[in-house]
Amino acid sequence: MPNHWEDKPTEIRKGESLPVDHLESFLRNHLLKNGPLHIAQFPSGFSNLTYSVVFGNQEYVLRRPPIGANIKSGHDMKREYDILSALRPTYDKVPKPILYCDDKTIIGAPFYLMERVHGIILRAKMPKEMLPGETLMAGIANSFVDAFVELHAIDVHQVGLESFGKPEGYCLRQVEGWTKRYFKSKTDEVPKIEASAKWLLDNMPEEPRSYSVIHNDFKYDNVVLDANDWTRIKAILDWEMATIGNPLMDLGTSLGYWVNPDDPDFMKALKLTPTTLAGNLTREELVHRYALKSGRSVDGILFYYVYGLFKIAVIIQQIYYRYKKGITQDPRFERLIDGVRVLGEVAQQAIAKKQLDNLF
Repeated sequence: MPNHWEDKPTEIRKGESLPVDHLESFLRNHLLKNGPLHIAQFPSGFSNLTYSVVFGNQEYVLRRPPIGANIKSGHDMKREYDILSALRPTYDKVPKPILYCDDKTIIGAPFYLMERVHGIILRAKMPKEMLPGETLMAGIANSFVDAFVELHAIDVHQVGLESFGKPEGYCLRQVEGWTKRYFKSKTDEVPKIEASAKWLLDNMPEEPRSYSVIHNDFKYDNVVLDANDWTRIKAILDWEMATIGNPLMDLGTSLGYWVNPDDPDFMKALKLTPTTLAGNLTREELVHRYALKSGRSVDGILFYYVYGLFKIAVIIQQIYYRYKKGITQDPRFERLIDGVRVLGEVAQQAIAKKQLDNLF
């Protein structure tokens, strides 16, 4: 495949520009470099804002919280920077962190710089000419699962992250926490989402015997592929929700994004990630390969799938809430409530059929 499909930044969206003078002065003082500063924005993503920063002859990526977000609740830049710093020596798929800044006078919010990892990112909306063929897609899917297993196999004590989260009671806290976030950002009546939240509370699994580093947003558009070999993963991005917890919760989140080729059109319309391409694994095949490679039991995977659907619905709801309140004017957010309804429908079908595939 040609490497001209490499992910590239574009112009900065309205209302999301950075104060160039302040940032340039800060970078000059802390990186001890001179040269022109060029800033562009990576156009995809719905959460933390991500920019290309070219300073002199060096390329970086700058991450900051979204405009109007509650930084303490889910957009802690220091926390994200720290986990990259801890994992980098052991997990080579983590971008190298460069610099953290908590001085809000620089750009209006905390931020950090990391290395720019060049490569291919598979997104829901790709040019037809970019779509990988069936054999290549199968190889990408297998590498995706293997990188996931590799992450969950990291010894949290060895990398110094044993106190990074509170793994005991993690499942219950997550379900309760996402339920609270949903009602706090509720805008419309979506009964099937509320029913899914109740089902999760009523069907809580047992605590796992061991805990792992979990990414909590492991999906194709957070994976950078080698432009010369798309089956080789160079980096995993977006560690804002990473913590220590039950790895099956991480798997469940990925399953929530996973739409099969034979799923109905209203599921495909979500355009979450490009999982409907020929050669890709189905949800059940994904779980099977994960279990085979990791040696973990995947009993009770239905709970984790429903959890993933519910969690993604809440994330979408929170973004839609900010749009409805006028905090962000991004036109991509106008119909996000439709996605919340669809995810509630899928969750209830999975519960009723007690399976991951062939839901409709």
